[in-house]
Amino acid sequence: MQEFFTAFIELNVWLQSFSNPFLDTLFRAITFLGNEEFYLVLPPLLYWCFDKRIGARLTILFLLSSYLNQDLKDLFKVPRPFIRAPDKVRQLVPLKEPITYCFPSGHSQSTAVVWGYLATQVRKRWAWIVAFVVPFLVGLSRIYLGVHHPMSVLGGWAIGALLVLLGLGLIPATGRWLARGGLSAQIPLALVVPLALFLVHPTEGTAATMGTLIGMGIGVALEQRYVGFSAQGVWWKRALRLLLGLVVLLALYLGLKAVFPSMEEAGWWPGLTLRLVRYGLVGLWAGGLAPWLFVVTRLAEREERAA
Repeated sequence: MQEFFTAFIELNVWLQSFSNPFLDTLFRAITFLGNEEFYLVLPPLLYWCFDKRIGARLTILFLLSSYLNQDLKDLFKVPRPFIRAPDKVRQLVPLKEPITYCFPSGHSQSTAVVWGYLATQVRKRWAWIVAFVVPFLVGLSRIYLGVHHPMSVLGGWAIGALLVLLGLGLIPATGRWLARGGLSAQIPLALVVPLALFLVHPTEGTAATMGTLIGMGIGVALEQRYVGFSAQGVWWKRALRLLLGLVVLLALYLGLKAVFPSMEEAGWWPGLTLRLVRYGLVGLWAGGLAPWLFVVTRLAEREERAA
């Protein structure tokens, strides 16, 4: 398997032959569209300020996609190009420690999922153009920057497209079933399923994705039952929602990271548990507490409920 991927490494070498400070900066900027920090902003923006149904479903699909990506990386164990061929390929962008495996490309998969799903919901020509252009450029950036093989990028695109197709059928059907069951079905499912998935594959990455899914799932269920906020409204209220929501979200994301002991200090399982809690609180804020605060502060109205 690893030899198969190495055969395509010459494309990394060829792309990096054009390397210069401008292209390095450009592709680092493009690759940010697949970073975790970018996805701390985009799903909440959609959920809080435009369409909460699309925002919630996109967040769930993105988190499940990220979990699957981590599983596949650890299954195939394909080294990064700059590790496999350090004499040929340069690493032009830093990676978080510990450095994970290469196949499939998480950036390529996540951009295919996010922009592909959004295109199916918007159903405009410009949305479909974005759904092709953004994943293509992000995937190209990963090859140019030396952190992914071409086949890893192709694999990420293919898996992402497949997940969009599956999500279009499964997510609405699951949502309808949960709506009939009420909180007695929604809360246990939001807790048990992500927790079980985490225990199947306990890593720092899966603690983050499944912790967020737990918090977001519980938050959305509580929001639907007790808050019922509307993501519509005048532009300045939407802007203030985003600003307020992101300030608290980043405070939780960065503040808890600073307060909680590191994995080395806490130990493996305590460290993973704290990471699960940290991301769970981020998800709970985004899904339920922030909408409640928006209604209380009159930055958002409540939706009119059918009698």
